[in-house]
Amino acid sequence: MAWNKDYVQQERGQQVSWWPQNSQERESLGELLGDLATQSASLVRDEVALARQEVREKVKIVQSAAIVVAIGAALGLVSILTFCATVILVLAQYIDPWQSALIVGGVLAVAAAITLGIGIGRFKQTTLKPEQTIETLEENKEWLKEIT
Repeated sequence: MAWNKDYVQQERGQQVSWWPQNSQERESLGELLGDLATQSASLVRDEVALARQEVREKVKIVQSAAIVVAIGAALGLVSILTFCATVILVLAQYIDPWQSALIVGGVLAVAAAITLGIGIGRFKQTTLKPEQTIETLEENKEWLKEIT
C-alpha cells in the first residue's frame, strides 16, 4: 500500500481519507504556527498549575510537621517543668537548692540544643522547590526548540 495524496481507503462502506483531498482541507503554515502558539500557551498554563499543586502538597507536609513539632514541644515543656521541679527538690536534699537548680538547668540546656538541632535539620531536608514541574518545563523547552 503506497501513501500518496490521491489514496482513499474504502472500509465498511465509509470513505477514509489519508491525505486532504483539496487545498481547503490543508492547514496553512500560519494556522499551524497559530495552533502551536495556542498549544504552547496551554502547555505553560498546565505546567504552572502543576507547579502550584506540587507546592501546595509540599506546604501541607511542612505544615503538618510543624504542627506535630509544636504540639510535642508544648507537651514536652509541661512534662519537663514538672520533672525539673521534682529533680530540684530531690537534689536539694543533698546539696544547696541553688546548686540543684543550676545542675538541672544545665542538663536541660544541653537537651534543648540537641533537640533543636534535630528539628532544624529536618526542616532543612524539606525543599519547597517544585522539582517535577521544573523537570517537565525543561523537557517542554527542549521540545519547543526542536520543533521551531
